[in-house]
Amino acid sequence: MLLAHKIELRPTPEQAEYLDRACGSRRHCYNQLLAHFKQTGAKWSKWAAYQFYIGELRVRFPWYAEVSARVTRNAIDDLDNAFRNFFRRVKAGEKPGFPVFKKKGVHDSFALRESAKFDVEGRELRIEKLPTRIKMRQRPRFTGPTKQVTISKRAGKFYAAILVDTQDYDPKAPDGDIVGVDFGVKSLAVLSTGETVPANQKLKAGLKRLARLQRNLSRKQKGSNHGARAKLKVAKLHARVSNQRKAVIHELSDQLTRRFKTIVIEDLNVRGMVRNRSLARAVSDAGFGTLRAAIEYKAALRDVTVVVADRWFPSSRTCSGCGQLHDMPLSRRTMECDCGLSLDRDLNAARNLEQYGRRTLLGDLKRTQETGQTGSPARSLTA
Repeated sequence: MLLAHKIELRPTPEQAEYLDRACGSRRHCYNQLLAHFKQTGAKWSKWAAYQFYIGELRVRFPWYAEVSARVTRNAIDDLDNAFRNFFRRVKAGEKPGFPVFKKKGVHDSFALRESAKFDVEGRELRIEKLPTRIKMRQRPRFTGPTKQVTISKRAGKFYAAILVDTQDYDPKAPDGDIVGVDFGVKSLAVLSTGETVPANQKLKAGLKRLARLQRNLSRKQKGSNHGARAKLKVAKLHARVSNQRKAVIHELSDQLTRRFKTIVIEDLNVRGMVRNRSLARAVSDAGFGTLRAAIEYKAALRDVTVVVADRWFPSSRTCSGCGQLHDMPLSRRTMECDCGLSLDRDLNAARNLEQYGRRTLLGDLKRTQETGQTGSPARSLTA
């Protein structure tokens, strides 16, 4: 099983300078290749890119040799993936998204995809052409042969994502049966068991500090050292908020996939939700897309089934007791039905999702196909 562990690095100034040069070499090579194949008459192919790299780039820019040759060589693979995705989207009739040039300081990274070019011993990482080993914040979580490492830089810190072919992963089968999970802004998640996970609005908590730092940055001269330091402070705050958000998301997704054999969630239209100016910041701060992705990949590892309810399934408008549909604007926080049910709207939605999952797994879609019960068979992911 291939699993990756991302670890913070603790490089010395000399090591950090080498990592910066490696990131810059990879970015420069990528941009040179893209500029060449954007010319009229130049047709992209991986072989043509390799010939241009060997015959032109390594001759014109001898400083590529200051870092591992695989740093710049792997830029060909990265651009090839970008072109493949571009052609796939064109064929599918989607927005093409032609490959773009990489900018300094934006997603700086490089990869070594050959195990001979690096190795890990305890809490130390060796990479080719760097004479000293780089200290890591912790040991890799998994044991086994290392396949590749990707070094990235964010907010002034370096990270190593180490891919390991491991056999010691123990998923520990969950004990619970099925649970419906309703995502929201007021509460990050409400479970059909009645449990509630508080709202995850880390950006909202740091807005005042962020505004102060951005005002300070706006007063600095562009390109100056003071401006660079002010920009780094803003980046560090954004990184801190992102890490706090991810911590909550990973904790929730881990608990759900450890406890329940089947998880039922909604297919939220996040892109549509962020168009609402009143909710855009709260929706983005919650990280619904990241939460769903975390649940799905951990469920695949632990042999847990994820049922995704149809986007038009009226989970909030349906009474979980009798199935009657109601008009439920966002201002109405309690489901009150003629059958006598009085329930929080998010808990009611979670229970409807649980029922949806049970009907889907049993193959009984009669109720979802009844008049007024719009819905369709949910997609399921089974590891």
